[in-house]
Amino acid sequence: MNLRADFPILNIKNETDKPLIYLDNAATTQKPSAVINAIQHFYTHQNANIHRGIYDLADQATQLYENTRLKVQDFLQAKHRESVIFTSGTTTAVNLVADSFLKNRLEEGDEVIISAMEHHSNLIPWQMACQQKGATLRVIPINQKGEIILEEFEQMLSDKTKMIAIVHVSNTLGTINPIEQIIEKAKKFQVPVFVDAAQSILSEKINVQELDCDFLVFSGHKMFGPTGVGVLYGKKDLLEEMQPYQFGGDMIRSVSFEETTFAKLPARLEAGTPNIAGVVALGAAIDYINTIGKKTIKNQLTLLTDYATEKLNAIPSLKIIGQAKNKSGIISFVIENIHPHDIATFLNEDHIAIRAGHHCTQPLMRWYEVPATARVSFGVYNTKAEVDILVGSLERMVEFFGA
Repeated sequence: MNLRADFPILNIKNETDKPLIYLDNAATTQKPSAVINAIQHFYTHQNANIHRGIYDLADQATQLYENTRLKVQDFLQAKHRESVIFTSGTTTAVNLVADSFLKNRLEEGDEVIISAMEHHSNLIPWQMACQQKGATLRVIPINQKGEIILEEFEQMLSDKTKMIAIVHVSNTLGTINPIEQIIEKAKKFQVPVFVDAAQSILSEKINVQELDCDFLVFSGHKMFGPTGVGVLYGKKDLLEEMQPYQFGGDMIRSVSFEETTFAKLPARLEAGTPNIAGVVALGAAIDYINTIGKKTIKNQLTLLTDYATEKLNAIPSLKIIGQAKNKSGIISFVIENIHPHDIATFLNEDHIAIRAGHHCTQPLMRWYEVPATARVSFGVYNTKAEVDILVGSLERMVEFFGA
């Protein structure tokens, strides 16, 4: 299946007429024409505020917005439509749960468990909550391959544990964590589990009822959708327990100068005018993913990851950071005596886009004793031929630097 024609940006070339090889999909995916057109069509033909007006255009916009909620419900196999809360992205969703759910349950001496490979956005909100409440943030260690040590995790669980926040797929290592086992073990202690699915939502099978996770979050822009829109899934009874995180329009039932009462879910957690066009375009992205099929996407990422791993390992001075047995389409690496920023700069001359830095996982970098890594992350539109060009460019770079 040739999908490259669906993504207009892949046709651009640099000043030396080299085609774009986009290998930074963990940061954001490119957008198919179907998503781009959905945004343009909304602003051209359907733009109005939602849940407010009684005129036709407002009703149409509201229906489009709420239809995407139903698409997300089906996409996640959620039991209730009210369990789908639209946010501006994963980061906002994490902060929402940390502030409106966890803080009300957390007391001095309690514990929150995360893993050593968490993105800063799934670390700092829990860290701040613990500091404010006098609780302890505990970190599940990993082995050298970048895999969670489950035995250590089991020993951490106790009556003091009030939340487990775990990434499904590491944005730095590509490790696919065994969240099914983690959730199963957590349930024995009746501990709620929060899953960061930002890197897994596009390719991994996710059925929230089968997983029995309590919360799950993701961003639209990592699944062919636009930036500025994301989703918080939560079990309905837990979301109803949460106090609103923000206050304003469309989330109230009644307001007086003496008292305010709030609307039912999902409105009570969606204050103000949302990114309506973004939500509509997220619906178009879900339609596009469903047309391709997650299995096709996962198979392509696995193919490219395996192929690239073999090719990169053949470069003597290159070392892959994180070689978990179960990986998604992300490879981080370092090259002896060449800074990752220099790697990215050199590759950019060949119009190859990769990421270099700490990838918002500074504690993980310190654990591996590296300041940064170069990171290649694949999309369904990438090819083995592009991997070959990447490897060839890296080999020329190693020769150039004498590494």
